[in-house]
Amino acid sequence: MLFDYTTTSEEGIGEQVTEVLNRADAMVAGIVDPDTPSRFATTLGVLEDISDLISTNYGQTAFMGYVHPDKEVRDAGNAAEERLQKWGVELIFREDLYRAVKAFSETDEAKALQGEHARLLEFTMRDFRRAGHELTPEVRAEVKKFTERLVELGIAFQRNIDEHRDFLLVTKEDLTGLAESYIEGLEPGDEEGTLKVGLSYPDVVPFMENATRRDLREQLSRKFNSRAVDTNSGLLEEAIQIRQGIASLFGEPSWAHHQLEEKMAKTPEAVHVFYRSLIAPLTEKGRDEIVTMEKMLAGDGEQGPVQVYDFRYYETQLRKRDYGVDPVEVASYFPLQQVVDGMLALTGEVFGVEYRRVAAPTWHPDVITYSIHEKETGELLSHFHMDLFPREGKFSHAAAFPLVPGRLLADGTYQTPVASIVANFTKPGADRPSLLQHSEVETFFHEFGHILHQTLTKAEMVRFSGSSTENDFVEAPSQIMENWTWEPEVLRRFARHYQSGEPIPDRLVEQLTAAKNLNIALNNLRQAQFGLFDMWLHDDSQDKEVESVLRRAVDVSLFPFHEETFFPASFGHLFGYDAGYYGYLWSEVYGDDMWGRFAKEGMTNPKVGLEYRREILEKGGSRDGMDLLRSFLGREPNNEAFLARLGIGTESTS
Repeated sequence: MLFDYTTTSEEGIGEQVTEVLNRADAMVAGIVDPDTPSRFATTLGVLEDISDLISTNYGQTAFMGYVHPDKEVRDAGNAAEERLQKWGVELIFREDLYRAVKAFSETDEAKALQGEHARLLEFTMRDFRRAGHELTPEVRAEVKKFTERLVELGIAFQRNIDEHRDFLLVTKEDLTGLAESYIEGLEPGDEEGTLKVGLSYPDVVPFMENATRRDLREQLSRKFNSRAVDTNSGLLEEAIQIRQGIASLFGEPSWAHHQLEEKMAKTPEAVHVFYRSLIAPLTEKGRDEIVTMEKMLAGDGEQGPVQVYDFRYYETQLRKRDYGVDPVEVASYFPLQQVVDGMLALTGEVFGVEYRRVAAPTWHPDVITYSIHEKETGELLSHFHMDLFPREGKFSHAAAFPLVPGRLLADGTYQTPVASIVANFTKPGADRPSLLQHSEVETFFHEFGHILHQTLTKAEMVRFSGSSTENDFVEAPSQIMENWTWEPEVLRRFARHYQSGEPIPDRLVEQLTAAKNLNIALNNLRQAQFGLFDMWLHDDSQDKEVESVLRRAVDVSLFPFHEETFFPASFGHLFGYDAGYYGYLWSEVYGDDMWGRFAKEGMTNPKVGLEYRREILEKGGSRDGMDLLRSFLGREPNNEAFLARLGIGTESTS
């Protein structure tokens, strides 16, 4: 039965967390009791039960901090997240628990473990080592103090982003280039005749793509890239110092060295080698792309150089001029519900599942819920929610949240996973549905890749359930999903005009897909900018002054630094993906490699889809990412498809 979020209250969240933590404390007490037999079932098995208890409670309480419409409940959710995370920190630092698990690890039963049970023991002992149990008690206490502070900083950082409020005040005359439907959707300002362009993506992206007023694009870009600067700059600097402090306590050169032990890349140098293989050839192509836009800028009577706030606008103009692609025209063929239906029909066919819309007690009327069933048998596999429109205080980006982990229960049944996609797509208008730009369709498919990973899991253990893989592999099952949004035969299935119902014209599909690689170098250099900024902040580079590192990273993008802005203050990935943002591009290598099988054997081939589901989605983190790739590909993974797509050669570096 799905959890009833309609009963959620500020007081109830606190009470739920207290009850769950009391139960968890009692379970830990049983593990560490000297009279408890040293067995898998009484140590790691109980820890798995605790993980399930905490994870499920997180989905009922802490998750509300990201999505609930009432600020008081969001605040309670944030407090719940801090309590749950700090309890988890306390748990892994417990000396008595470490002794109990270590004692089990030395038994004959432990040495005979196989599969996920053996992997769980290995990973748990690694967790204890990374908590400092091989260090002195004094040093371990320092690591614990630092780790708890990072929990506080991460929650505050994201809350400040989500609650930041600002807007660009304009008149209708200022909005030349914007569609009437966009203008109608803007909130009115306090002064008569004014409108507010907010800082959510459905407001910002169309404005930056279409507004002819360069000065207003610059102003909106400044506001967007200065979100939470007053509240978050200090938090970020403190976090960077703390992370380096933890690494030093372990004798590591940097936080990146410490973090990458658990990732595919293993070392910062491997990440830098990856970037070096891309930067030079992309830079050469990117300069040519800049020159093209500079000519357009000059043609509009504006002085160069092309600025970051010019990029989306002139890219849109190029799509119109060279490919005949108008994003507003394209969006008219992507009403949200048709995209949902098309995406579900496609993935149902490819992966052998069936979706059913179900009524569920959720946290907001906008939320819709589906169940997923095995197509052949009708067996219920999982549920997921979709919360797709922006609102005040809501998580401001796009993400997939696991709410109930899949796991094998003691009675041999499988716990039904539940997840939620949270996004900020264009809102419906008074007389029109929500119309998605193609970039939003791509984002939707990307996030749904995470949902499939979380809901089709067959991992036995919570520790390896769903998307609990290496952080630099976790994006691969979502990156691969983006490929379907560029295939003409897929788009023709569900892209229909919201008024006439006419299918998207072949002309427009061909033009859209032909423009796929427009500015491919600049777009990937922008990703490299973010990844290198994150890595330089956290590796053993000497310069750790944040703005200095930022300017160095911006140079990679080929655009001038936008003065008096500080985007890191709203770069939420710096908490959670710290020393790991490179994983987005890194994962594209593997997503493209896996897509090669679909491209070769049929992009809707259910045989390939079922193999992908069995070897990648269902396995979760139960095996190393590289082993999963080998199983699905039938060979060693490589980066040839990735480099070919970028048009920069096929020398393998992965």
